[in-house]
Amino acid sequence: MRRNRSLRPRPTVLAAGAALVAALGVVTPAAAADSPSTPDSFGENSARQIAALQAVKIGQTAVESKVDSRLLVEEKIRENRMNAAAVPALRSGAGISPSGTALVDIRAAKVSDGLLADLTKAGAGIRAVSDRLASIRAEVPLTALTGIAARADVKKVEAADEAMTARQPAAPGTPGTSTAKPAETKQQKADRLAADLRKAQENKNRAAAAATITSEGDRAHNADVARQQYGVTGVGVKACALSDGVDSLAVSQTKGELPPNVDVLPGQAGSGDEGTAMLEIIHDLAPNAELGFATAFNSDASFADNIRKLRFEAHCDVIVDDVFYFKESPFQDWIIAQAVNDVTAAGALYFSSAGNEGSVLDRTSGHWEGDFVDSGKGVGKYAGTAHNFAGSAGTQIFEPISTGTGAVPVTLFWSDPLGASGNDYDLYLLDAKGNVVAFSQNNQTGTQDPYERVNTSGAPGLRLAIVKFSGANRYLSLSALRGRFADSPDGLKAYTTPGMTSGHSAARAAFGVAAAPAAKAFGRPLEPGDPANPAGPFPGSFSGASKVERFSSDGPRRMFYQADGTPITPGNVSSTGGEVRQKPEITAADGVRTSVSGFDPFFGTSAAAPHAAAIASLVLSGNPGLSTADVREALLATAVDIETPGRDNTSGAGILLADKVLAYTGASPQPLAFAKQPTVTPPNGATALNPGDTATVSLPVTNAGDGPAASTSVVLSSPTPGVAIAPRSKSYGTVSPGQTGVNDFAVTVPATHEIGVPVVLDAKVTFAGSLSPKTARFSLPVGTPSAVTKDFAYTGDAVAVPDNNPLGASVPITVSGVGRASKVTLSVDGTVCGTDPKSTTVGINHSYVGDLVGTLTSPSGAKATVFSHTGSSGKNLCQVVFADGAAKPYSSLTSANAPFTGTWRPAASFGATVGSAVADGTWTFTVADLAGGDTGSIRAVSLHVNGFEHPAEHPAALHPVVSNGPVHPV
Repeated sequence: MRRNRSLRPRPTVLAAGAALVAALGVVTPAAAADSPSTPDSFGENSARQIAALQAVKIGQTAVESKVDSRLLVEEKIRENRMNAAAVPALRSGAGISPSGTALVDIRAAKVSDGLLADLTKAGAGIRAVSDRLASIRAEVPLTALTGIAARADVKKVEAADEAMTARQPAAPGTPGTSTAKPAETKQQKADRLAADLRKAQENKNRAAAAATITSEGDRAHNADVARQQYGVTGVGVKACALSDGVDSLAVSQTKGELPPNVDVLPGQAGSGDEGTAMLEIIHDLAPNAELGFATAFNSDASFADNIRKLRFEAHCDVIVDDVFYFKESPFQDWIIAQAVNDVTAAGALYFSSAGNEGSVLDRTSGHWEGDFVDSGKGVGKYAGTAHNFAGSAGTQIFEPISTGTGAVPVTLFWSDPLGASGNDYDLYLLDAKGNVVAFSQNNQTGTQDPYERVNTSGAPGLRLAIVKFSGANRYLSLSALRGRFADSPDGLKAYTTPGMTSGHSAARAAFGVAAAPAAKAFGRPLEPGDPANPAGPFPGSFSGASKVERFSSDGPRRMFYQADGTPITPGNVSSTGGEVRQKPEITAADGVRTSVSGFDPFFGTSAAAPHAAAIASLVLSGNPGLSTADVREALLATAVDIETPGRDNTSGAGILLADKVLAYTGASPQPLAFAKQPTVTPPNGATALNPGDTATVSLPVTNAGDGPAASTSVVLSSPTPGVAIAPRSKSYGTVSPGQTGVNDFAVTVPATHEIGVPVVLDAKVTFAGSLSPKTARFSLPVGTPSAVTKDFAYTGDAVAVPDNNPLGASVPITVSGVGRASKVTLSVDGTVCGTDPKSTTVGINHSYVGDLVGTLTSPSGAKATVFSHTGSSGKNLCQVVFADGAAKPYSSLTSANAPFTGTWRPAASFGATVGSAVADGTWTFTVADLAGGDTGSIRAVSLHVNGFEHPAEHPAALHPVVSNGPVHPV
């Protein structure tokens, strides 16, 4: 039985061996006698095939050398520059779409409008763009690849870097797992999520609601005891996750498994539910921590961008992920690890799955690394010698793959700096008869990455060969990700070494997290004949007798270069050089329950990492301001030693117990007092605050912390010129947890203040506690809003929304004669509403509204997210009004409400984002489709803007006779 894997593939080109060889004009096994390889040499047929492949490599132009070697061979065959007879067979195994496109990562000097425009002209579909890292993921016609590579600003056109999560799925057919079901269509997925949401809502409305599910890791890590003993719940900490997606977020929130407010980066909800399951684990252990999420699956560059956004825009204190991109170097911090370095340098704690690729200790590894050893075996007629895996023990140029290994990616790296490899190594996959069945042979001439990759097919008898095409000897890393190296029936010996864990989980300041079962053992042998998997202590807690999962990746990790490519040990990039990082650092629970479909139980280091992140959140909650170095010391010093005595390659320092860590740090319940939105009462019963007024501002302060907020006081100030506040400060006394205190301040607006310009108030709340002070800024509108609403519509032709493209489509709306806005609403119009996705009478016609993210940008550049991934498979928006004062949020709609109509609150408040500014100018409404398979257009959209009344025009506006009570600022 082959192992299932939680691989999230992105299309790649891996030619089937027979088809490729025929295309190159090489005699195939069908036309010649088999010439099987021996354990210490290539057979005649394999040598002939590799020679033919080398001929292609040598014949490449400078432009062609920018294109991935597998893509280039496919392109040549399809353009009949090679034997056309093999084209049908090659197409069936090459990973090219039926329309002849390939998903690629374009690495450029800069992402320019010209480059994006040329890609679009070439028929490319843009999937993700990183300006910071100058990387574009796009679906590109195969015939356009070399033309794109010919641009001077394009450095490389690569087969799209693939990724996988560190979830370990149960065997096919196991109830309650996603692998038990056939692959869902988009509609089936939408129907399932809609049914889950309806069921959750029905259960919520019943008198006796169903109990929530708690991870067994809460008990096994003593987190339940720790919260009770130390009174710490995660207050004051924001913990954020990156994974595939949060499809069932609304379902989990309705069930009470997650809080109502989870901060998902706009447009970054992703697809899948591993993120939802991770958030549930964090919430179980640290129930009062704020939560956030962003997908890691748009591209490797997008993943790096989202790591930074979670820290620097969403202000996350603890960040955790469970994703590994195959191109992440084991020897140098690449773009994802560099993002981790940035956020940890800025004070964040970062946790990442160590991986599920196995260990040498448990004989589950598919990893070998070491110095290149020249076998003396030449390859082909051009150049190259094969690596000798046996080293001093003999000669063996093949690494055998176990018969239980399915279709897995295999990566080869060597100890050259990224983007500057002048030593050229190639990777070949052969079958037992010596036939080349896959290859990777990019040119490395001084400006490329030291990286090659193939995919296995799952067939028995496969083996790998590394060929040094040219250059110096280097330290090598060969990894079959989720595969295993094992002795072969024909006499090949498997060679494995420790050090499987790599990539950003091995960044210096990151925590690589291994997995140990909290409860039941993982339910299947990893490969036939394997020993039983370990079980966990639940309902007890972890102890020195606990065991690491047999699939958990081992360390350590040897690094040769700093992130910028500077050698750590100049002149020595061999097995005696570089820096050895002790990875993984710690171990945490997996095999736990969540409420998420397909993740009950949830196995893998994907589940372990959020447990560790949640415990760190408790530490920060009970010790605000504790340095990252002190948190690291506490986690490592209190970890319970398991496996080999002392720090070891599989468990790190050991397994975490929350009560031990909180005791070590002296955690205590902390108050968290902060100001909330004030209420403004203008003088003399007026309905609006106007220039020259002295208003009463009632400022509430709430304690959302675990402990009482003693000696609470507020200093209220304003950066707005001429504004006077009396008194400057007020005492709120002691505010108990969950309670709110209110005090009044007098705020005087100068008579010369411009109508429509808000008064800004800064509230500084101090209290006896480490989280003190807390500051907040509020805007008070000044002037009487005009009762006259001016309407401005987009009047152009319908604009198609490109499918699965983050750039989206935009329409301009020109506003004039308003001045400053007191209120902004947006409407998606239409004359006749219906669910025909090709309708020309609706405001936005689209066959799957849940794919869409709408954004409104003001003339000043301020942006507001109008809607994001709402409506699932519902079709069309027609006569929808987005207004801050609406009773219900648009996000509450489901596909059953289609066509979407009525008045709803936008995803982000217009008043807080694009309002209170000069409205005159060009506004932009953008709709991006972030999933494939559905299309539509923007047809009819309008803005409705209210300005302010001016005293000269309406003298009664200053102090009208009729009062409607206090004014609540927008």
